[in-house]
Amino acid sequence: MGLFGRKDDNKAATGSAVSPDLAALTGDYELDPAHSTIGFVARHAMVTNVKGHFKEFSGTLHLDGTDPSRSTASIDVVMDSIDTGNADRDGHLRSADFFKTDEFPTMTFRSTKAEALGGDDYRITGDLTILGTTKPITIDLEFNGVAKDPFGNERVGFEGKSEILRSEWGLTWNTALETGGMLVSDKIKLVFDISAIRKA
Repeated sequence: MGLFGRKDDNKAATGSAVSPDLAALTGDYELDPAHSTIGFVARHAMVTNVKGHFKEFSGTLHLDGTDPSRSTASIDVVMDSIDTGNADRDGHLRSADFFKTDEFPTMTFRSTKAEALGGDDYRITGDLTILGTTKPITIDLEFNGVAKDPFGNERVGFEGKSEILRSEWGLTWNTALETGGMLVSDKIKLVFDISAIRKA
């Protein structure tokens, strides 16, 4: 079974277009922020990584087990909720040097394509909007499974990762180091750990 339609090894033998368990996944799901993480990693001073995440976000998934290419994802992130574990750094990230959260309070992702890569690996392509600029990104996903929790909620879960160049969204603030290089890397790693609950 897969998130966006794992390939059925028996498909050729049976001639079936989709297995019954995949068809059962079809439906609408809502992200559970209490059990999900949307985070990032940036290189700092050329020698270490700074990790952060966003504490407030919402999103929905539509999974189509009979036609995986019609599966979609939509996520809205509250930029003021950024948290790197350092209040001064978080304040700088909210400022006009970086995210300008007073002017641009949200970051959004809207999928445009979903595809199965085989096994538990998938790929979703979509439009990421930051500072009013929209650029395409591709997220590689690993499906973690489906289960019913103790409260009767049907959940799907997956982990994802992507890399972007922040300068492409107008995030260009930096400071040169005396030893060479820049204080903050242009390349940013995005990381996702998502649990989503099926809507009634």
